[in-house]
Amino acid sequence: MSFRVLVLNPGATSTKIAVFEDEKSVFQESVPHGADDLKGFAALIDQIPYRKKLISDALARAGVGEDSFDAVVGRGGLLAPLPSGIYEVSPALLDDARGFRHGEHASNLGPLLAGDFAAASGCKAYVVDPVSTDEWTPVSRVSGLKGIDRVCHFHALNHKAVARLVASELGKAYEDATFIVVHMGTGVSVGVHVNGRVVDVNDAMNEGAFSVDRAGGVPTLALIDMCYSGKFSHKEMKRHVNGLGGIFSYLGTMDMREVERMMKTDEGDARRVVEAFAYQIAKDVGSMAAVCSGNVDRIVITGGMARFKELVDMIASRVEFIAPIKLVPGEEEMESLASGALRVLRGAERAKVYAGKPQTANH
Repeated sequence: MSFRVLVLNPGATSTKIAVFEDEKSVFQESVPHGADDLKGFAALIDQIPYRKKLISDALARAGVGEDSFDAVVGRGGLLAPLPSGIYEVSPALLDDARGFRHGEHASNLGPLLAGDFAAASGCKAYVVDPVSTDEWTPVSRVSGLKGIDRVCHFHALNHKAVARLVASELGKAYEDATFIVVHMGTGVSVGVHVNGRVVDVNDAMNEGAFSVDRAGGVPTLALIDMCYSGKFSHKEMKRHVNGLGGIFSYLGTMDMREVERMMKTDEGDARRVVEAFAYQIAKDVGSMAAVCSGNVDRIVITGGMARFKELVDMIASRVEFIAPIKLVPGEEEMESLASGALRVLRGAERAKVYAGKPQTANH
């Protein structure tokens, strides 16, 4: 029996759409969103009609009926901490995604959009390895200040996909390998995978290296002074460090192609900023190597910025003493989302139930 699956992956700067006939992608499109496209929306949730119309228009151009799917799967957002896996989009999951109860990110729109399009086909909607996938140990949660725990938010979907891919290439089971995975997209997450579990990773919303538009782990006391300077409201301060921070705050652009051009023409401070970006990522890799006592099979560099050769070379030159580098440019997210839905449709795996509260073994 053949199955048709619609895959929806909303991100901060794009909405990715794909249609799969079993494992074969028969249609893919990525619709970019510039700052001008999104500036008219006061809140992230207000983008739903805009993104839904983009998806409908893309399907119409491809000649694909909106009522023709056996399952719809969306990228999972900031939900309650939960184990890796496939989750059916339930009322509790929709409520948490819509209310941004565990944080605000474009990926929260994934289950909402998937639920809407699934209703048109009378099928079920799913999410796979959401951003809030949490496999940490108790010691990794300690922040250094009582009352504040570290929180696990990262690009779990692509982390897991590329780690399984590289393990297979090495002739190993994912559960028998140790990897450090560096995902470089709009956000950056560096995680250590030990025996099939991501036992530590920087919270891509709060910690680690800065990224395209996020400040990362900035000096704490200086950040407190900025918060109380009277220049920013609570909301503005959050936007300042997460949305207007990182490379954008230094160079005024979120387009890494433009950053590459600026480096080549010695424009502004581009080279120093990119060197610092690579330097901070390399430090994160080193810290994750310490978690597993340096026993690393491969350092896997992935995400859209893995195509930025000079950046990758800068990182590799500092960390290749730890383990060989494996480059997996781009993302395996669309294929991984489709694969998850297909496993459920074929009865090979049962979809999990989202409870709306922490579900990890260590909570």
